[in-house]
Amino acid sequence: MTLPELFQPSLADKRSTIGLEFGGVEYTFGALDQAASRTATWLGTQGLTMGDRIAVYLPNCVELIHLYLASARLGLIFTPMNVLYREREIEHILTDAEPKLLLTTAALEPLSSEPAKTTGVRTVLVENLSTLPMDSNAAAAAQIDDDSIAALVYTSGTTGRPKGAMLTHENFSANARNINQCWRMAAEDRLLLSLPLFHVHGLGNGLHTWLSLGYRTRLLERFRKETILDEFLSFEPTVFFGVPTMYERLLDTPPEVARKIGGFIRLFVSGSAPLPAATLERFRDLFGHVILERYGMSETLMNLSNPYDAERRPGSVGFPMPNVSIRLVNADTGAEVEQGKTGEVLLKGPNVFRGYWRREEASAEAFTDDGFFYSGDLATCSADGYYTLQGRSKELIISSGFNIYPREIEEFLTEQSGVAEAAIVGEADPLKGEVPIGYVVMDQGCALDSEALQAACRSALASFKVPRRFCEVDTLPRNALGKVQKHLLSEA
Repeated sequence: MTLPELFQPSLADKRSTIGLEFGGVEYTFGALDQAASRTATWLGTQGLTMGDRIAVYLPNCVELIHLYLASARLGLIFTPMNVLYREREIEHILTDAEPKLLLTTAALEPLSSEPAKTTGVRTVLVENLSTLPMDSNAAAAAQIDDDSIAALVYTSGTTGRPKGAMLTHENFSANARNINQCWRMAAEDRLLLSLPLFHVHGLGNGLHTWLSLGYRTRLLERFRKETILDEFLSFEPTVFFGVPTMYERLLDTPPEVARKIGGFIRLFVSGSAPLPAATLERFRDLFGHVILERYGMSETLMNLSNPYDAERRPGSVGFPMPNVSIRLVNADTGAEVEQGKTGEVLLKGPNVFRGYWRREEASAEAFTDDGFFYSGDLATCSADGYYTLQGRSKELIISSGFNIYPREIEEFLTEQSGVAEAAIVGEADPLKGEVPIGYVVMDQGCALDSEALQAACRSALASFKVPRRFCEVDTLPRNALGKVQKHLLSEA
């Protein structure tokens, strides 16, 4: 299914229904549809045709939605860029994607002007879109199909240079259908969306499920701890999509406010980074809800999810979503691992991307001969079918021949009194090959006691898993979606 087909019931059949709130302004689905048509017509006058890329360097805003809808209709390839990116990162994407147009704001334009000049990409400020001459007539729809590329999403680049993942119309549509089915999404829902739309978490889960069902959404420019409770209380959402750092901040909510929010919301979802079991349990006690953790990535959108109706197991990402196949294999031999053993996650389904933009060799290496995608993630599967992530294969630490999975140690450390966050990285050792090193963020008012932490680890973990030493840091470096950038820790 193409995206225009997925969105048609909302944009065409609910024209007078208010579908979006942003910045205190309400927008009907009809108004969004009309603005998208005018934007598509304008893009056509700029010489853009099916298959061309448009780069979008924007925070959450209504104009981003207009541009996305217009791109889908014209068969353009929407290329969003993280607003935290700076000149070097922007230039890499502009060089790699070769967009015909870059759209940004006056506030962000100084950061993108030099890369745009260097790569020869013309820039248009979205503040000027409303003043540009636009024909009110809808542009002719392109002859797109399910396999047409809808977006070029660059991987987070926690290691190496980001690669553009080619996501098709069907990738997004299948993902939205799965979420709607598995999480019981309905037209009566109300979504509070503070995730960035330049990322697939906000774009693929938030925007697509909203437009496919026509429920009401309040879009925030970003998550602000100082105002988020007011947004909850004034909008009364039934659904909230977040990342672990958001839920950590919500743990400061006064109990009476948390109970009130828990009374009108039906579903909290977490993804983009592992959710500590301790956070899930504290949140459950405070809000009266068990957060639903799921597993997805830029190249595949959603893969697994804890169940809506059955047990949502702490630390687990649940079961494969409909039509998603999964294997756990030995990274060296490719053979499937025994139940309960750790293996690399291989994925196949209509949600899995077509490949990497202009990277034929990397695309070929990313898939098995029978079409399974090498995720680079490690997981185990329990006897009753729950999958639990164990970190990235690149994060695997091998010490004296023993495999060490950082997630196991990190979870244990965050259970210790005074430890707010923890990250484990490998450090080269002349005798053992690698040894684990712990980086910890301590709770306010608590001091690091390395000897006590090592003693606790020795009492609960195999000796080779005990960190050689601990380093206290003020914060763990994270990317925009909350993933810890461990290479920055090891370089510190």
